[in-house]
Amino acid sequence: MPRPTHPPSAVPSPAPAAAGGFAADFVARVLADALREGVRVYGLSGLQGTGKSTLAAQLAEAARAHGLRVATLSLDDVYLDRPQREALAREVHPLLATRGPPGTHDLPLALATLDALRAGRPVRLPRFDKLADCRRPEASWPLVEAVDLTILEGWCLGAPAQAPDALAAPLNALERGEDADGRWRRWCNDALARDYPALWARVDRLLFLQPPGFDVVPAWRWQQECALQAAEPARRGMTRAQVERFVQHYERVSRQALRTLPALADAVAPLDAARAPAPDAPRVRRAAPPDARATRPRR
Repeated sequence: MPRPTHPPSAVPSPAPAAAGGFAADFVARVLADALREGVRVYGLSGLQGTGKSTLAAQLAEAARAHGLRVATLSLDDVYLDRPQREALAREVHPLLATRGPPGTHDLPLALATLDALRAGRPVRLPRFDKLADCRRPEASWPLVEAVDLTILEGWCLGAPAQAPDALAAPLNALERGEDADGRWRRWCNDALARDYPALWARVDRLLFLQPPGFDVVPAWRWQQECALQAAEPARRGMTRAQVERFVQHYERVSRQALRTLPALADAVAPLDAARAPAPDAPRVRRAAPPDARATRPRR
């Protein structure tokens, strides 16, 4: 059985300064959007490397400066652990050894964590070690008490499944060479249609960080890999070529998100190739009703 696509490599050069953070005025406008009435869980959706984690951290810091209690959770932190994905690779398709696509997340864990946060119960926030490609020990997860706002970020947050006939033709080298019969992409699409709407429904308000296109994603994900390895230089991650292959696992759903989320998200922040938001971002498409969770459109 093929191993996941996260093999060791030489440590790359440091990531460029684009990962340093968003401008304070943009963060302030996003915070104002997150603090609309009825919002307890604020979602940040964006493709790989768009700066979701950076913005989530800045948003949490700004909210705390206003006296709010904040928790942050990433879809990346609820990946299935490596043994679970290896079991899927044996039983369903070898490509499921690689984390990230729909069907490789521990959704019961995500739902239980968000429900505890919404109810004000103490809960530990899951954490995943990307360089080791495994979940961190539960004893190391941060424990949080009652919070006023939860920020949930994820690369495909809010994305709907594709129509079955859209899956027929492979769209990249990975699908042509390793999923010629479409079994993997159909399985992931079925998981996205069946299992993920329950998670999307926990989000009261969704901001989509909209890149100029998918073509920037490999370079942005490489910058993210450089930053991960620069932070822990004794450890090893992926080479540039391995990153290029890795992002192909995400390409189909990423392109679906680019097609659909500008019309589905509550607010959109267009980004240029340097990740700079448009001057008027976020562009609000709809205001949150008083009971946002109960009345927002189904995704």
